[in-house]
Amino acid sequence: MNNSLRKLAQLIPLFDWLPRYKIISLWPDLIAGITLAAYAVPVAMAYATLAGLAPQAGLYCYIFSGIAYALFASSRHLSIGPTAAISVMVASVVGTMAAGDPTTYAAIAAMTAGMVGFFCILAWLMRLSSFVNFISESILLGFKAGAALSIASLQFPKLFGVPGGGNNFFERLLVTIQQLGTAHGTVIVVGIASIALLICGEHLFPGRPVALAVVVISTAIVTMFGLAEHGVRVVGFIPPGLPAIKLPSFQTQHIESLAELAFACFLLSYVESIAAARAFASKHHYTVDPRQELLGLGAANLMAAVGHGYPVAGGLSQSAVNEKAGARTPLSLIFASMTLVMVLFFLTGMLRNLPESVLAAIVLVAVADFVKIDDFKRLRQISRLEFNVALVAFVGVLLLGILKGVAISAIASILFLLRMMAKPHVSILGRIPGSTRFSDADRHTSNERLPGLFLFRIEAPLLYFNVEAVSSTVLDAIHNESTAVRLTVCDLSTSPYIDAAGARMLQHLEEELEREGIQFKVAEAHAEVREILRATGISESLGGVSRHTSLADIVEDFERDSRSRLTHPTHEAQY
Repeated sequence: MNNSLRKLAQLIPLFDWLPRYKIISLWPDLIAGITLAAYAVPVAMAYATLAGLAPQAGLYCYIFSGIAYALFASSRHLSIGPTAAISVMVASVVGTMAAGDPTTYAAIAAMTAGMVGFFCILAWLMRLSSFVNFISESILLGFKAGAALSIASLQFPKLFGVPGGGNNFFERLLVTIQQLGTAHGTVIVVGIASIALLICGEHLFPGRPVALAVVVISTAIVTMFGLAEHGVRVVGFIPPGLPAIKLPSFQTQHIESLAELAFACFLLSYVESIAAARAFASKHHYTVDPRQELLGLGAANLMAAVGHGYPVAGGLSQSAVNEKAGARTPLSLIFASMTLVMVLFFLTGMLRNLPESVLAAIVLVAVADFVKIDDFKRLRQISRLEFNVALVAFVGVLLLGILKGVAISAIASILFLLRMMAKPHVSILGRIPGSTRFSDADRHTSNERLPGLFLFRIEAPLLYFNVEAVSSTVLDAIHNESTAVRLTVCDLSTSPYIDAAGARMLQHLEEELEREGIQFKVAEAHAEVREILRATGISESLGGVSRHTSLADIVEDFERDSRSRLTHPTHEAQY
């Protein structure tokens, strides 16, 4: 392969794997594509209505974004389409902009997808694939649980056949409860029966398009018994065929609000997509390129925009359907798109009597897996900090909505980390018996402490906002020693970086201890830290900071000097 083709294959991986495609993979990819399409029909329509759009918009998303992503994908199993979380984010913001006009609403939603695509391409160009690491797994845990309950509160009115209302989870839940007296019995029966069939079907027939079967059964029942004329709301007319490919109309007055929404969708889309892609890559022993995934998501969202869709992402549940059905390459996504095109051309008439309560049931069952109480309990046992971050995300989404909830939880995560770093743990070290290694003496009481020697380790970077806390902690600990300290050694092995304030703190500590007749040394400093200490001139006042002198060497010298003091009282002490 020459350089031009190699570069093209790096940009568009399809040119790399397609020439090497084995015909034996064609049948598994075809079956996986048809199965994915069967899953996508009801779920995409349900998510589109959740986003406040016409049901067919969800199908458009799958068709256009799937083909675009398949060209650039580094994942063999990730499936791209609308997700519940992004759908409710779109509904929460776009609804206030459109002022009740469905055409404007659809245009703004499509424009949002285009902006998400732009952010993805920009992040790809700037190599910012690691930027989204600020959205941690803890934030996602709380976000998903809060989003699931928020989404559920939007679906309950459809499930019970009541108008609903309210601006957040608690208001919507209260309004729905107050309206239960006017609930429509037939709608409730259809909705609850659908939930029961979906749950039972998933347990009895895992990996099969159970939702599609429920859609077919419920649609047939509504048609046979004329339930649409007895209060059961249905999807109604779905225009056959594909929409005209065109750029969404540009809404300049909404550009600021759309940018905020698009950026939030971009972060969420990439984090969810890369997490799902890595999960399947690990299972099937191949690698995923995080930067290439940005390009794939960007192309997918741009195509969703010109195809009258809204922002898309790689969903775990839809990708699991694709993987379990036997997908071996991204070609399964192209087969899924082709199948959905056939549905739009020939089967839309059969879907007009699909009950809205069934779509609500599909969404409720889909988001139920997002609420994982055991994961919260486990996180609380592992890290109280991470648990608090997840809790902030959970409560923030419920009270303020998904968009603001994600932003607040990300800020809270950073603040919690800064708070932890502002008062880092300072370990008082002791020697591990029978070795030349040192660890926290408070945690390991069997560690050896040498009289007159004070060893400590700062378990964080030394930065301007934590130097006062570190300095006071060290001095207090030295003054509380039962034996007068002759030598203090700072182990910097767990401090990967210090700033100018950190360097000055070490100098001031050395000066303070010298006034008290205590010698001060620094050991185990990393290369960058040593360079900073030398550049600031503080290394000389500390007696030099060398990579050749270890903590064990300093302790050995101290012990040798202590023995000399005992055997030769007139010996001039080094420490």
